[in-house]
Amino acid sequence: MSDNNTQPALPAPAVVESFVADKWDREIVPQLVDYIRIPNKSPMFDADWVEHGYMEQAVVLMETWAKAQPIAGMQVEVIRLEGRTPLIFVDIPAANGGSDEDPVLLYGHLDKQPEMTGWDDDLGPWKPVIKGDKLYGRGGADDGYAIFGSLTSILVLQEQGLPHARCVILIEACEESGSYDLPAYVDHLAERIGKPSLVVCLDSGCGNYEQLWCTTSLRGLAGGNFTVKVLDEGVHSGDASGVVPSSFRLLRQLLSRLEDEDTGRIIVDGLHVEVPAERLEQARKCAEVLSTEVFDKFPLLDGMQPMSDDLTELVLNRTWRPALSVTGIDGIPPLASAGNVLRPHTAVKLSLRLPPTLDGKRAGELLKQVLLDNPPNGATVELELEKSSTGWNAPAQSPWLTRAIDDASQAFFGKPAMYMGEGGSIPFMGMLGEKFPGAQFMITGVLGPHSNAHGPNEFLHIPMGKRVTACVAHVIAAHHQAGQRGETTGVAAAASTQERGEHGCC
Repeated sequence: MSDNNTQPALPAPAVVESFVADKWDREIVPQLVDYIRIPNKSPMFDADWVEHGYMEQAVVLMETWAKAQPIAGMQVEVIRLEGRTPLIFVDIPAANGGSDEDPVLLYGHLDKQPEMTGWDDDLGPWKPVIKGDKLYGRGGADDGYAIFGSLTSILVLQEQGLPHARCVILIEACEESGSYDLPAYVDHLAERIGKPSLVVCLDSGCGNYEQLWCTTSLRGLAGGNFTVKVLDEGVHSGDASGVVPSSFRLLRQLLSRLEDEDTGRIIVDGLHVEVPAERLEQARKCAEVLSTEVFDKFPLLDGMQPMSDDLTELVLNRTWRPALSVTGIDGIPPLASAGNVLRPHTAVKLSLRLPPTLDGKRAGELLKQVLLDNPPNGATVELELEKSSTGWNAPAQSPWLTRAIDDASQAFFGKPAMYMGEGGSIPFMGMLGEKFPGAQFMITGVLGPHSNAHGPNEFLHIPMGKRVTACVAHVIAAHHQAGQRGETTGVAAAASTQERGEHGCC
């Protein structure tokens, strides 16, 4: 390691690239191969997760690797609050003159979405397969790589003798279920976490694999199990049809209170917000950069058209407007065993994405009101609300962070950084924004075109993982420099919206 008095201000890109590539190839990819094999589904999708023990296997895999890393003074601990999923807590002291009082918080999760159907014959959710630059299987990109990438970013700085602030890593185990355990852990660990001035999240998406992408907003989410009942038991359809209403038809009728079935637009005014002017302009820039990749990234069938011809409107639809998906159905037998029976009930799982600034609790109450009040034909209707979480809209970005992110993208991609809203939800971001109002956020990830998180044939783009790791190392080093100049604390961290808009945010 170099002497502190002669050390370079920021990490040398060539050295970072070499170190990170070697670490990924020798250790991280093999670890992720083992991790993908573990069916550690989030508690919402595996009620018996404790008994099955898969979550514990994933925790042990990551804990063991983390403890083996040569980081002086690092503490790796699995925190277990009674009745909750575990959390991996890593505390790394400042090094080479960095500050322990101005920490960086890095976040990821280790739980996974369920299997989903439609995988190619040679692929599978728990079957790791490497094809070229891609590692296929559930969870590698969402979000198994986070702890490995975070620690490698810190390791490469220490390898060069560069200063960095104290770093805290949180890896939770119920993000895919709405992060309902995380607030308890953040409160429990509040003193040990401190007050981070920079939060780095490695659980987001990217518009392409050619530059660094950072997220400016995340949608909220309200949803759960919606059931319409009309009978105590099934009856002969020839006898009852025309007399007893179909539960499916009544469910469809009720959903039409919420969604325009012709356009997909949510028709309840209270579920919309006014999109900020800055975000409208950012959406336009995103549409220009991505062009038809806005929709080409999805495996659309031949002849299938997106929901608008206007690319900017498509960007806004997936980032700032509410949208309904039916993600599961019950009460309907498979085709092979479907008799001529008028069924007693139909149930669906609803996933309603919410605008970033809409209050999640209020949205959940409104959803219940719309679907449950005055059901047609006196049917019995129930909505078991599983999620009702508020989204997140990034605070104004500090000039130091804007420069650091763009410099990192130029250094490791050769292109400027881009910013965009994401259509998914990371409940942790809103919580952190409330608890640490002075913090800056770098929300990034590797979930790019065709990576298909949550769906079949999910993959991790390995070169993107390497470059994001390198970029995070650069930003952590720049954070120390900014702290030395007094730019990372309090109101000094805030920048004008114009400053951020000039850097291509979308």
